[in-house]
Amino acid sequence: MNFFKGDFAWIAGIEDTCVYPAAGFEMEPLDEYDLTGHTENWRSDLSLVRDLGATAVRYGVNWPLVHIARDEFDWSMLDERFDFAQRELGLTVIADLVHYGTPSWLAGAFADPDYPDVVAEFAGAFAARYRGVVDHITPLNEPMTTASFSGLRGVWPPALTGWSGWTTVTMSIARGIARSIRAIRRANPEAVIVHVEASSLYGTADEALKDHSLHLQGLGTLPTDLVLGRVTADHPQRSWLLENGASELDLAELETDPPAIDLLGVNYYPALTPRTLVAVDGRVDQVATDGWTAGLAAVLRGFSERYDLPVLITETSIEGDDDTRKRWLDDSIASVHALRDEGHDIRGYTWWPLLDFVDWSYASGGRNVEEFLVDDDVIASRTASADHTGVQSKTPFLRRMGLIRLDERPDGSLERTRTSAAERFVDLTSSTSASSTQDARV
Repeated sequence: MNFFKGDFAWIAGIEDTCVYPAAGFEMEPLDEYDLTGHTENWRSDLSLVRDLGATAVRYGVNWPLVHIARDEFDWSMLDERFDFAQRELGLTVIADLVHYGTPSWLAGAFADPDYPDVVAEFAGAFAARYRGVVDHITPLNEPMTTASFSGLRGVWPPALTGWSGWTTVTMSIARGIARSIRAIRRANPEAVIVHVEASSLYGTADEALKDHSLHLQGLGTLPTDLVLGRVTADHPQRSWLLENGASELDLAELETDPPAIDLLGVNYYPALTPRTLVAVDGRVDQVATDGWTAGLAAVLRGFSERYDLPVLITETSIEGDDDTRKRWLDDSIASVHALRDEGHDIRGYTWWPLLDFVDWSYASGGRNVEEFLVDDDVIASRTASADHTGVQSKTPFLRRMGLIRLDERPDGSLERTRTSAAERFVDLTSSTSASSTQDARV
């Protein structure tokens, strides 16, 4: 059953990045469930989702840990958590099957020749096991971000670089998503596919960088175009893909009988998504630029008009104090209402992350792993965070973006505190529920 056919949905998401590199790779495992203490506190964390008034949760399934070998799965963690979330708390779960990481036994990760079949095998097995319990499924979170970290800049496995690496990873991901959707629908014809992509907004004041800015902007919808079979002979990026290593055979596969998606998830962060390109010492740097609600409206209109599909905001939040987060909550919701009044079919809003999270640089010794510039003082505080035992303190890495604040205790565990932004979220969800009830009575 499509939960999002009814009233506007309030959703919370628990940061679930799960990257387990093979032995010898130059990074430690990056498991946000472990880093944020969700592994130990999953019952209370999921209860917080319900207590804040959200009726659905975006939740990762830790593919690298569940798919232990080809055709072998360990479902014990998910069985327990889904039963609690769905049966005890009454939450609709939107399962996030792939969140940046692959099983370490898949040697080539996203570039492995077997990847499209392996991920589809997992997706089909998942859909069959949890049919009727978890029917809303995201095959892969943010193809654009995955391709950047794993294919363009060599941060995560398979650590490819350059536009040929980006193309290799993107083509494999697109084929994997398409095959996963088919496998899911075979196993569960009632499944609702929620395709989730990071939004892109690029600009520059430098005339010499205009074409590069337009190129980056154009790539923002390319993975979704590939999944939906839109990269045909007249597509503006088709020749570029071929020049960078895509094969005609793989493009033809994606054009043939493309799958349908039910909901288009759009991720937007007001002070991270918009980027300004600048030239510095012969290189092009990206500077994160606050686009506030103008940026949100631009990306939502763009996706809505390009694909003519119902849209969910599947990730949004802002880093800052409670007042900043409350202001973003109020302003972004006002923007969503205005867009809905324009006729855009926006079905729900996700605050992501529910909890403050640990910056991804934690697994890489504190060095900046992002596409955009990070202040040198921030990097210095992170790289200097290890104590005499070599254990890193999490405090310099904590990103203040959650409705629930995390603070490090002396033993390294993280204390959870509801913020005033969380209380504002409760106010909004309560008022929506009240008006929905009133509408039903009328």
